[in-house]
Amino acid sequence: MEHHHDHHHEITSLNKAFIIGIFLNLAFVVTEFLAGFWYNSLGLLSDAGHNLGDVASLVLAMLAFRLAKVHPTASYTYGYKKSTILVSLLNAVILLVAVGIIIAESVTKLIHPRPVEGDAIAWVAGVGVVINAVTAWLFMKDKDKDLNVKGAYLHMAADALVSIGVVISGIVIAYTGWYIIDPIIGLLIAIVIILSTWGLLRDSLRLSLDGVPAGTDIGKVEEVMHAVPGVKGVHHLHIWAISTTETALTAHISIRDLSEMERIKSEIKHDLQHVGVQHATLEFETVDAPGDRFCWPD
Repeated sequence: MEHHHDHHHEITSLNKAFIIGIFLNLAFVVTEFLAGFWYNSLGLLSDAGHNLGDVASLVLAMLAFRLAKVHPTASYTYGYKKSTILVSLLNAVILLVAVGIIIAESVTKLIHPRPVEGDAIAWVAGVGVVINAVTAWLFMKDKDKDLNVKGAYLHMAADALVSIGVVISGIVIAYTGWYIIDPIIGLLIAIVIILSTWGLLRDSLRLSLDGVPAGTDIGKVEEVMHAVPGVKGVHHLHIWAISTTETALTAHISIRDLSEMERIKSEIKHDLQHVGVQHATLEFETVDAPGDRFCWPD
């Protein structure tokens, strides 16, 4: 009962984190866009475009988070858990598109520099530092429990660093008049986005292709299964993600005595929980002699 209470509290907490994060960042995007146009700052406009992508990412992540809680149906026997993986992949793609736009605009302004207001850039970006840092803090506690939450945390933390860079560029422009700093900051923002997004893109693409989730060692999983007394062999082992937080497994288990099947099955499923596998479907078969320790899937 206590576990259920904690789980419910975690869901409520994350819902609030998403809603607060979306509201704060949307308000800042509007402010930053208006300031960017008013002061003719590509640094502000590119950062606002990136933050708008983050708002979309937060909305999609919250949607996927809620869809993952929908009960299975006759048509969707796993429910909508896979939506969390598809959303994390879509978020990565959205950010990469934003990178392309920022790079194109930055290169254009490097070729044709325009004067900007350094003081205004510094003040607006300073607000961004606070908002992005607060939003990142909202997701920090649960960042290692879900790929979408981790993505939200990494994006917000990276944005806070980017905004610090924009503050620095505004101060430099205000005191030196070096307007070329503005598009240079735009390019640096693009690099930061690429670096922070690459891991999310790689992991979400891997899960979309039913690859073994990052952090799950297939060799370790096999060792855990083979360590159960009575198990003589493990083969046709497949591991994939049902969602960004749940991992499934199917395998054929060779045993000597079928009367031990229920005991072995119970122990294997219990031990697999400790290596991150929540759902295991096992098929048992008997052997006359010890077989191979492990065979990769056909």
